[in-house]
Amino acid sequence: LVRAHSSLGPSRPRSPLACDDHSLLSARSFGLLAPIRTKDVRSRSYLEGSLLASGALLGADELAQYFPDRSMALFVATWNMQGQKELPPSLDELLLPAEADYTQDLYVIGVQEGCSDRREWETRLQETLGPRYVLLSSAAHGVLYLSLFIRRDLIWFCSEVECATVTTRIVSQIKTKGALGAGFTFFGTSFLFVTSHFTSGDGKVAERLLDYSRTVQGLALPRNVPDTNPYRSSAADVTTRFDEVFWFGDFNFRLGGGRAAVEAALRQEREAAVQALLQQDQLTREMRRGSVFRGFQEPDVVFLPSYKFDLGKDTYDSTSKQRTPSYTDRVLYRSRHKGDICPVTYSSCPGIKTSDHRPVYGLFRVRLRPGRDNIPLAAGKFDRELYLIGIKRRISKEIQRQQALKNQSSSAVCTVS
Repeated sequence: LVRAHSSLGPSRPRSPLACDDHSLLSARSFGLLAPIRTKDVRSRSYLEGSLLASGALLGADELAQYFPDRSMALFVATWNMQGQKELPPSLDELLLPAEADYTQDLYVIGVQEGCSDRREWETRLQETLGPRYVLLSSAAHGVLYLSLFIRRDLIWFCSEVECATVTTRIVSQIKTKGALGAGFTFFGTSFLFVTSHFTSGDGKVAERLLDYSRTVQGLALPRNVPDTNPYRSSAADVTTRFDEVFWFGDFNFRLGGGRAAVEAALRQEREAAVQALLQQDQLTREMRRGSVFRGFQEPDVVFLPSYKFDLGKDTYDSTSKQRTPSYTDRVLYRSRHKGDICPVTYSSCPGIKTSDHRPVYGLFRVRLRPGRDNIPLAAGKFDRELYLIGIKRRISKEIQRQQALKNQSSSAVCTVS
């Protein structure tokens, strides 16, 4: 900068970036980045930038910079869309619940019987979350969809996302039932997200238990991304090969006792009704027996059954089949380290009525650990085309909203007295 200034002729103004020798010696970053001293770089310290020590991309210093308390905010949701083409006019109730003061660091959405236009669904998710989030990974297995959105400034600390599927139908070509999993490492903590659609039917508990067994044995993850703790892993159970596991979906476990007993419970105050219903819940019973989701937990259920509703209404199945309302849609979690996962909110979305299921979601705080710089990174890759489409839609809708307000304010009714 000094050389550039000294070459200027007398008739030319001084460059705004020009500075004297003294200011050069004390020059610091113009932004919020910490300054890097020349002598520190010249010292060639071999502790700087090592796989584990100070300066490692996934190390403790970098983790502390982004997460001082070493915990991240996570959103996990499941929704059986019933194959409906119509999407809700707004997804705010699902992705941006009113009880959350802040948005989350990572959004994971699993869908069963998804709409025919998967791209439109993902575009709507991007549009709702806005420009601070990007689609890290997207996968499908028939009509099972799994989407992972992450804060844009955190994408550099993710490994590649690996996906795998399991079909539980006898006829494998019919991919309406099965499981879809995605695994990756964030800093030094490995995550597995599984969305499933188990066998339906009130009495088919044994078939659902078999679906679970086939999934834990058949989901081939991780592949290239190193296991963070291989000594605690089992080749027979995919959920043991990751630090934090979230399994969510339409598990199709029902409420026993019949429709009349469930309706009688629903007439009570909500808290009492939920407790009475859970006493008849097949999934709760089987988990206590240890026959399914071994090692998993579920946040406290405080919402009413998410299935089965008349379309567009708040009434449970009024057709001749009179299906029993049930907690078919669930979010479960498991951790290698006790206390790593802390549930914050677990609820449903009563305002989204385009399916016979209500979406169910959970907000969690998850502990993070520093990692090694020896994993295949995602290298900042995301679905840029989807990002641009979603942002353009946000802008377009905002322009339309402002124009409608302008037209409304400019219109007036004239009266003659």
